[in-house]
Amino acid sequence: MHFIDEIRLSAKAGDGGRGCVAFLREKYRPRGGPAGGDGGEGGSVIFRVDRQLNTLIDLAHQKHLRAERGEHGRGKEQHGKNGQDLIVPVPPGTLVFDEETNSLLADLRGPHEEFPVAKGGRGGKGNAHFASSTNRAPRFAQPGTPGEERSVRLELRLLADVGLVGFPNAGKSTLISAVSAARPRVADFPFTTLTPHLGVVRYTEEKSFVMADVPGLIEGAHEGHGLGDRFLRHLSRTSVLIHLLDISDGNRDPWHDYQIINNELRLFDPAFLARPQLIVVTKLDLPDTRERLPEVQSFFSQQGKDVLAISAVTREGVNALVVQIVRTLERYKAEMSLLEETRLSETFTFSSPA
Repeated sequence: MHFIDEIRLSAKAGDGGRGCVAFLREKYRPRGGPAGGDGGEGGSVIFRVDRQLNTLIDLAHQKHLRAERGEHGRGKEQHGKNGQDLIVPVPPGTLVFDEETNSLLADLRGPHEEFPVAKGGRGGKGNAHFASSTNRAPRFAQPGTPGEERSVRLELRLLADVGLVGFPNAGKSTLISAVSAARPRVADFPFTTLTPHLGVVRYTEEKSFVMADVPGLIEGAHEGHGLGDRFLRHLSRTSVLIHLLDISDGNRDPWHDYQIINNELRLFDPAFLARPQLIVVTKLDLPDTRERLPEVQSFFSQQGKDVLAISAVTREGVNALVVQIVRTLERYKAEMSLLEETRLSETFTFSSPA
């Protein structure tokens, strides 16, 4: 299945049905009277979160979304049928932007959360509504109002607690396949992973976190090199970053690699560097990695950085890494929750009358 994370659509809600001009004379109503029914309401175009989806591919070939129009009113005060809403399922984490103004209209995250992107038109009233003591035979009715029409851009940003970053072939896909049920393609050449993957890491019977594996980043990723800008945005909702380093190649400088990736994160969004980041050396099962590890850890320690080491193949150090991730994640979420409570308290205090 192809991974599609951005599409453009036009949405047209249904027009409201027009009201009817009609008169009725029956056996027991010798003088009759106006009997035009109302037009039906137009259907709306509604985006609804479907947790079973993880890509926008289902909408890739639906460039125009159109809801049903309302039926016109009829005689005998029969109201037209309302148009049916068009429910469009989207994956959690979908952002809806107005194509003309580029303003954010909705951020759809929760289960079954909805957003009416185009509201249906209102049905017109029939002439029966306008009868009065001074106008007993109105010969006019309201037309229905047109449904809203809007061009939008949908952008998917994965909902994950933990994001894996690093150069291509740093071991990100191998790690996520070792700790979760995700099965991304794994090979010994760069750019094996071409699309983001999500994996659920369960650390107790009832508790888990979601890990995101995005394709490897390169220098200039924030400018779109290697499609890096599209991959980086999938990390925007993460709480903790795991920075993976491959030191098995003696010709590479791990500190230089570390700085390049962090610079790309900073240039894309400075908020990335405010999040907790765990530095992890991978491929500990390789002799060259194990030989260089003490030197790398010592150098990073001098820079004030702790370095963990794992082998996703043999699982050496993997359990300890998961424990460290959980601790870091829970601490970060507790800090964010406290900051939010403080902000709300200050807002309430400021807005309360003296």
